[in-house]
Amino acid sequence: MSGPSARQAARPAPPLWQRALPWGVTLLCFAWLYTRIAAAAAREGETALSYLLGVFASVSWTHWLALMIPYSTFFFLVDSTVVWRVVTWFNARVSWVDILPVRASAYILSILNEQVGKGAMALYLNRRHGVPGWEVGSSMLFIMFCEFLYLTFWANVGYALAGERLPAQFRLVPWLGVATLVFFGLWVLYFRGAIAREVALRERPILKAFREASPQRYLIVAALRSPALLAAVVVYTLSLRLFGVETDFLDMLGVLPVIFFAASVPTPMRAAAITIWVVLFPQHEAQMSAFGLVMHNFFIFFNAAIGLLFLRRANRELVMGEAESQSPA
Repeated sequence: MSGPSARQAARPAPPLWQRALPWGVTLLCFAWLYTRIAAAAAREGETALSYLLGVFASVSWTHWLALMIPYSTFFFLVDSTVVWRVVTWFNARVSWVDILPVRASAYILSILNEQVGKGAMALYLNRRHGVPGWEVGSSMLFIMFCEFLYLTFWANVGYALAGERLPAQFRLVPWLGVATLVFFGLWVLYFRGAIAREVALRERPILKAFREASPQRYLIVAALRSPALLAAVVVYTLSLRLFGVETDFLDMLGVLPVIFFAASVPTPMRAAAITIWVVLFPQHEAQMSAFGLVMHNFFIFFNAAIGLLFLRRANRELVMGEAESQSPA
């Protein structure tokens, strides 16, 4: 037996605890949310379900959709641009239009785990353009690293503008920013060969993108990604007001990077991110639970719907890529 099927057969299945952990964390998050909603409902003399349904009934869903649909579409275009830019730098000359089907189709797998979606992109580019899987994996790691950097940057900008109005826990944000800046400087120096030359970690194939990346490329990716975050600040602020919770744009700029960090935790239905909303706005338990639930899940399912529009083309190109790779030169 040879080829992909043999490699899949040889790959051991992840242990049961590893597969169960995300679901266990999700159950704990929703159990905690239920206790908070039930307590708020009891104060109003209602059941948890009727109290939560009342929140949903008070929202103008047409206005909410008018915000979310353009934002989700804009995010898809920005996200595709980032992937196209990085892949073109480090892997292969691929047109922006050709990136759209693979980026969109990967959203379908990202419903449960964003990293699985990135793995699907690596497989597609390997089959369609002959790029070694470890090279594409290196580019996906580079994108993830840049996401951490740009979220940390905007969290510090938000804290600088509205830190006195944010919860006390946000006092750690500047320290995280300083630590990240120092780490980033050492990281770049290491991969440029300026320090710790005797440590051979940098030579691993999976770190190819970091060896080739100049500091300017990290900044370019952060700049390309930032419009999506700034658009999210506007959309999330206006959407939160539809749920009856008042906040301003500067406060949301400080909060949203932390929320997006939580959303990267691989829990079904983005349970960790929903829980963080309630932690940050404890006086609005039901509103924030409903808000987090619909915001994050509409976003991932709408993006998956975009993926369905491109899925036939992505599959066709994947089959074409396999046929070309197997044909004689």
